[in-house]
Amino acid sequence: MKKLIRHISCGVLMLSSTALLAAEPAACQNVRMGVVNWTDVIATSAVAQVLLQNMGYDVKQTSAAQQIVFGGLRDGRLDIFLGYWKPAMDKNIAPFLAANQVKVLDKPSMSDAQATLAVPDYVAAGGLKTFGDIAKFKDKLGGKIYGIEPGTGANTNIKDMIAKNQFGLGGFQLVESGEAGMLAAVQRAVKRNEWVVFVGWTPHPMNINMKIDYLTGSEDVFGPQEGAATVSVVTAPDYAQRCPNVSKMLSNLTFTAAQESQMMVPIMDRKAPDDVAKQWLKDHPEDLQRWLAGVTTFDGKDAAPAVVAAIGK
Repeated sequence: MKKLIRHISCGVLMLSSTALLAAEPAACQNVRMGVVNWTDVIATSAVAQVLLQNMGYDVKQTSAAQQIVFGGLRDGRLDIFLGYWKPAMDKNIAPFLAANQVKVLDKPSMSDAQATLAVPDYVAAGGLKTFGDIAKFKDKLGGKIYGIEPGTGANTNIKDMIAKNQFGLGGFQLVESGEAGMLAAVQRAVKRNEWVVFVGWTPHPMNINMKIDYLTGSEDVFGPQEGAATVSVVTAPDYAQRCPNVSKMLSNLTFTAAQESQMMVPIMDRKAPDDVAKQWLKDHPEDLQRWLAGVTTFDGKDAAPAVVAAIGK
């Protein structure tokens, strides 16, 4: 009987030790997330935040330009960033990667993204279908190309084309504004049936709400294969070693462009990103299970049932 008690006691101790080993260090409980003000990044960041919070983590988001986010990861002020668009952000992240100051997860969180110049379908029908066609219609376009916020890779590419007179764009003006401002300008042009060329990308509701065509013949200005892109998670360089459980969830967190575009629609209709993320998790239990496979709560329990119980069915 005494031997049985001893065996049971040893078993309990072993199970307790396993649970303790499964839990992450206390410092990992606070997850500091950088976010750029792009709706797709806001959407995926909200999903990560809702999952982490219901796994027992405290999450703080900091919204900033991409260079500041990379600097925050370098300086230890931020831990994770879910919005590295490759190749659009390559020039901005390059010095941080060269100095081993940030780490890009090996597996992209999205593999079917695209970012390049676009036009409304009636503009394409009128003959503006390639980068080489833009200069032919300078008067119709008012000599303008509509970009996004200053400092982005997309705007840098456009400025370079203008500076080099590539595709005959030397006399054009880049109009810089945030995502919302650019889209408002494009929507006004569409309502008036005016010609406009702008930075377009997928995932984004613009592909659902507007009839647009992506220009071809870019000569890899926006990257190979007419702006084909991936989106990846970036962390502090040693984050995976320090906080393997959060890192495991981040490596599981993959999306398609179609999924994200759908997720972004209610956010652009001014619904709270956290509420949209919670609803997505309720409506897509298969995604929740996939994203939390092999992941635990902060205190070492199976994450999936804990999150399901917290958000409700």
